[in-house]
Amino acid sequence: MTPSYDQPQRHLDLPDDASAAGRARDATYRFLHGADDQRHPVLPASADAAALIVTELVTNAVRHTDGPCSLDLALHEGLLDIDVTDTSSAAPVTRPPHLNGSGGWGLILVRRIAREFSIMPTATGGKRVHVCVAVAV
Repeated sequence: MTPSYDQPQRHLDLPDDASAAGRARDATYRFLHGADDQRHPVLPASADAAALIVTELVTNAVRHTDGPCSLDLALHEGLLDIDVTDTSSAAPVTRPPHLNGSGGWGLILVRRIAREFSIMPTATGGKRVHVCVAVAV
């Protein structure tokens, strides 16, 4: 993410527990509603898609790593950059979905909705998962 300082941004440190995904999702909705402007109004369905992506990425970070994670959001020209940073160097793995609904759909949905999806190592040995999604007209 390369945000401009005049664009809306939000950073949130999250705990390594079951509350993290809900807190991140709520923060995403608040961020998008607070950053909404007349030039690039945030569409409700796009806010829902962004919240779904944030929930999935944070859930994966909590479920598959041993430490806390963080969420960074930046809004620019109708696009939302979502970055979830965690303590594991292991990349998320897209697994075959379970047709009974018990899992495997998350990263498939994220990659389908996202305009961009990338994974970068961090200087501290973890990773940053970056997603860019259109949220405004």
